Amino acid sequence: MARVGVLLMNLGGPERIQDVGPFLFNIFADPEIIRLPNPALQKPLAWLISTLRSSKSEQAYRSIGGGSPLRRITEQQARELQSLLRQRGIDATSYVAMRYWHPFTESAVADIKADGIDQVVVLPLYPHFSISTSGSSFRELQRLRQADTCFRDLPIRCIRSWYDNPGYVRAMAELIAEQIRVSDVPAEAHVFFSAHGVPKSYVEEAGDPYQKEIEACTKLIMAELEGLLGYGNPHSLAYQSRVGPEEWLQPYTDDVLEQLGKAGTLDLVVVPISFVSEHIETLEEIDIEYRELATEAGVVHFRRVPALDTYPTFIEGLADLVGSSLEGPEINLDEAAKLPVRVKFYPQEKWEWGLNTSSEAWNGRLAMLGFAAFLLELFSGHGPLHAIGLL
Repeated sequence: MARVGVLLMNLGGPERIQDVGPFLFNIFADPEIIRLPNPALQKPLAWLISTLRSSKSEQAYRSIGGGSPLRRITEQQARELQSLLRQRGIDATSYVAMRYWHPFTESAVADIKADGIDQVVVLPLYPHFSISTSGSSFRELQRLRQADTCFRDLPIRCIRSWYDNPGYVRAMAELIAEQIRVSDVPAEAHVFFSAHGVPKSYVEEAGDPYQKEIEACTKLIMAELEGLLGYGNPHSLAYQSRVGPEEWLQPYTDDVLEQLGKAGTLDLVVVPISFVSEHIETLEEIDIEYRELATEAGVVHFRRVPALDTYPTFIEGLADLVGSSLEGPEINLDEAAKLPVRVKFYPQEKWEWGLNTSSEAWNGRLAMLGFAAFLLELFSGHGPLHAIGLL
């Protein structure tokens, strides 16, 4: 029987307060997050932003207990998935690969090789594909594969996105239904989906399918929910965590919460649709910041649906995905990492020094970027940390 490695990919998060600064540096040193025309400037800019952001971010992590629970939860998910796959007759071993904090992707790859795995199924823990989440993780794995002849020869199958997976949709609907049933008037409870936002340019210029997948997923969950409850509920979809002057996907979560409160919505069931684990953006941004905003706007009952974590229906859905990947058409790493269209600055455009049109344009862009990052971090306290999603 072939030995199957199941590689679960996620963002990662600082487990201790002293990890926050280095974690932020790793994020902003990634050219997939901030693409500069001169690679030599990547780390200095990452240092600047992470230094300015650390204090504010440390406060946020202290408010949820001093660190991110993401690694612990992801490793629990890996164990539960491995156990279920083995029960189904698949000789599977699960591995965790975090993009920006321990255990890093390199560590997972080393473990896979040491264990003598015969083939790998790559499963990003992002239901909806985005170039800045799943895409970045796929491309990091691709980079490691190209540099390692041993790893390059290992068969790899990838699951690109799974927003329509029946187990995932069912799990979400079941958890939402639990919160609706405790409402004073269940049929009137407003289901509020809050997805992590991305810049609008990702969708319109880079062809990112993220928005379409979020919207389709919302419809699937609401249909499943109506089947469970026997009635339909009003619902809304909005996007959280925007940053900077650039337009992001709309409507924005904070704006819609205020509108719902002013419109007389008393009972709100908040669904973190793009997050499968508890982390800073569910525990702090939604539970603290958005709860306060909604209450001030007039919402009386603010109930947040818990993240999926190791919910059995969800783990069964992940096992179904792995099984289907092994039995169905192969999606290799090159296909999974491929971007829909050419992304701006990917590959990097040439940057020339000197008094010419190209250099003047790039010097101006860089100056604006550095100055904007400085002001943003210094005065708003909500820096580009949120631009990459799922912390």
